[in-house]
Amino acid sequence: MPRSAYDLSREELAALLTDEPAYRTRQVWDGLHTRALRPAEMTDLPLALRQRLDEQLPAALGEADRRTADGGDTVKWLWDLHDGRRVETVLMAYPDRVTVCVSTQAGCAMACAFCATGQMGFDRHLTTGEIVEQVVAAVRAAKPRRVSNVVFMGMGEPLANYDRMWAAVERIHADLGISARHLTVSTVGLVPGIRRLAGESLPVNLAVSLHAANDALRDRLVPMNRRYPLGVLAETCAAYVAATGRRLSVEWALIEGTNDRPSDMAELARFARPLGAHVNLIPLNPTPGYPVRGSSPVRVAQARDELERLGVNATVRSTRGAEIDAACGQLAVRTVVGTPRVR
Repeated sequence: MPRSAYDLSREELAALLTDEPAYRTRQVWDGLHTRALRPAEMTDLPLALRQRLDEQLPAALGEADRRTADGGDTVKWLWDLHDGRRVETVLMAYPDRVTVCVSTQAGCAMACAFCATGQMGFDRHLTTGEIVEQVVAAVRAAKPRRVSNVVFMGMGEPLANYDRMWAAVERIHADLGISARHLTVSTVGLVPGIRRLAGESLPVNLAVSLHAANDALRDRLVPMNRRYPLGVLAETCAAYVAATGRRLSVEWALIEGTNDRPSDMAELARFARPLGAHVNLIPLNPTPGYPVRGSSPVRVAQARDELERLGVNATVRSTRGAEIDAACGQLAVRTVVGTPRVR
């Protein structure tokens, strides 16, 4: 595939600039990362070099569509990739932070029934550069505010694309300057990936998309549970917490009459409490392939209160961008007019 600006390592960039003074590598690298500039915008470089780099270091992401919601505080991009695949990225501005939700795969092989990306199926892994460039695009769009948080919760299962995902984490931390404690990696429960993450040097956050705390129901909602059932997942999460000292987050999409009953909350508490986990309750967002309603606001509040009474810290995640299909579980490849892609 073509090498994009963010798919080059610093050493590869230096090799590209062997006919330039050594300091040019630092200038270009800092321009791409620290200042989030395209080569043509780096006015501290000679014009001829800018023009050359603009040709040799193309963008990996081509903007196919951009939509906004929440008074402009939520932005969703649809990106064209070099091979015709498409992915989405969401930028969310809050009073106290700016968060970008990035994709790590085109499509997803996890096949979670209620997730629009899972309904798409899997196309391919994203490269490190394609992941990093999503954050850079958000940095550019957020100005003058600073992107403070990155969540790997967009399209795809991050731990299934571990090597490229982790290389992007290291780049985002070291070169874009975002604290590891403000980076969150989400997973449906890929146990080998969680074990690898526990041994990494950067203390990123881990969020486990649980959605059910008994194996029979989770087998239906999250098929990966058939390979790594709840007992194995809980043991792995406990080892992660012990190794890192980081608090675990548990994500739970509330589905009316399916996983929002008092008995479901009791099962969730039995899973989360020994791990000291924090639970994020997310009212299920509608998707075309899963015609089941999310829990009502009243039931969501009751579920939170039940968890609190059972000794579990729980919050309700605010829904952002649902009207532009930018909320949790809604990311999927669509055309500019919003029609699902024909596969």
